[in-house]
Amino acid sequence: MKPTSLIEALQDADMLEIDGLYAWQFDLDTDLLAQISAGTAGSDSAARALLQVHCMDGRERRQWTFSLAAVQAARHSEADDSWLIEGRDASHSLKCFAAYRGDNEDEDEQGEV
Repeated sequence: MKPTSLIEALQDADMLEIDGLYAWQFDLDTDLLAQISAGTAGSDSAARALLQVHCMDGRERRQWTFSLAAVQAARHSEADDSWLIEGRDASHSLKCFAAYRGDNEDEDEQGEV
C-alpha cells in the first residue's frame, strides 16, 4: 500500500535519495510525531525540525533540515515516485526506499540448543 503522506513514507524508509544523492543517514524526530499524535505538541511545532538528511557528496558532507510544516506540505509526484519538498533555500526531490526484510533464522535451527 502506498503511503498517503511523506511522514508515512519516511517512517517506513531505510534510505533516502535527495536531489539524486543517496542518503542512508537521516533522522526523523519521532518524539515530535508522538506529541502531535497525542495532541500535546506546542504552538511552535510546525517550525520545529522534523527531518534531517545527511550524506557525503564526494568529500563534502551535506546536510538538509526540514521543518514539520515543510514535510507536511510536500507534494508527491506519481511520475517518478518522489516527493517535492521546500527547503530553506530551494526545492528538493526526495525519494524514500524501504529495504526488504527477512528472517535470518532457518526453521530447522529454531529447535536446536
